[in-house]
Amino acid sequence: VILKPEYTVDDLQERVAYLCENVKTYHSDTGFVGGFVSLNSGNISNEGSTVGQAVESPLKGREALIVTFWNSFEEHEQSHRSETFQPLFNKVLELCENGNEEIAYEMLWSGRAYTPEEATKARETKAAHLHAAA
Repeated sequence: VILKPEYTVDDLQERVAYLCENVKTYHSDTGFVGGFVSLNSGNISNEGSTVGQAVESPLKGREALIVTFWNSFEEHEQSHRSETFQPLFNKVLELCENGNEEIAYEMLWSGRAYTPEEATKARETKAAHLHAAA
């Protein structure tokens, strides 16, 4: 979502908090797995970007991503039809300059960082296998 100029991040956080609480309360046993909300920090990685070398994102502090994870697409769609969800969802959409388009993605990979001990072991194992393959 991109915030309309007349709204603040606080407005968004408040409305999204109510929406997320609703999803956790009413959909934790009907397919909801988890999610997160993130705000565009303005930083653009010059090391990882290939479309120019922008200094700062023009949407800094105005663009937010609301990402949720579900057991199935149909369970996600059912949540949107919920009587308790719709009024809260519409309150969030009131803040949006760009409307809303929810694109469904299929999870290909997820993970967490290694602990320091796991990282050491992974490096040792990789070095041993690379040496053996040479």
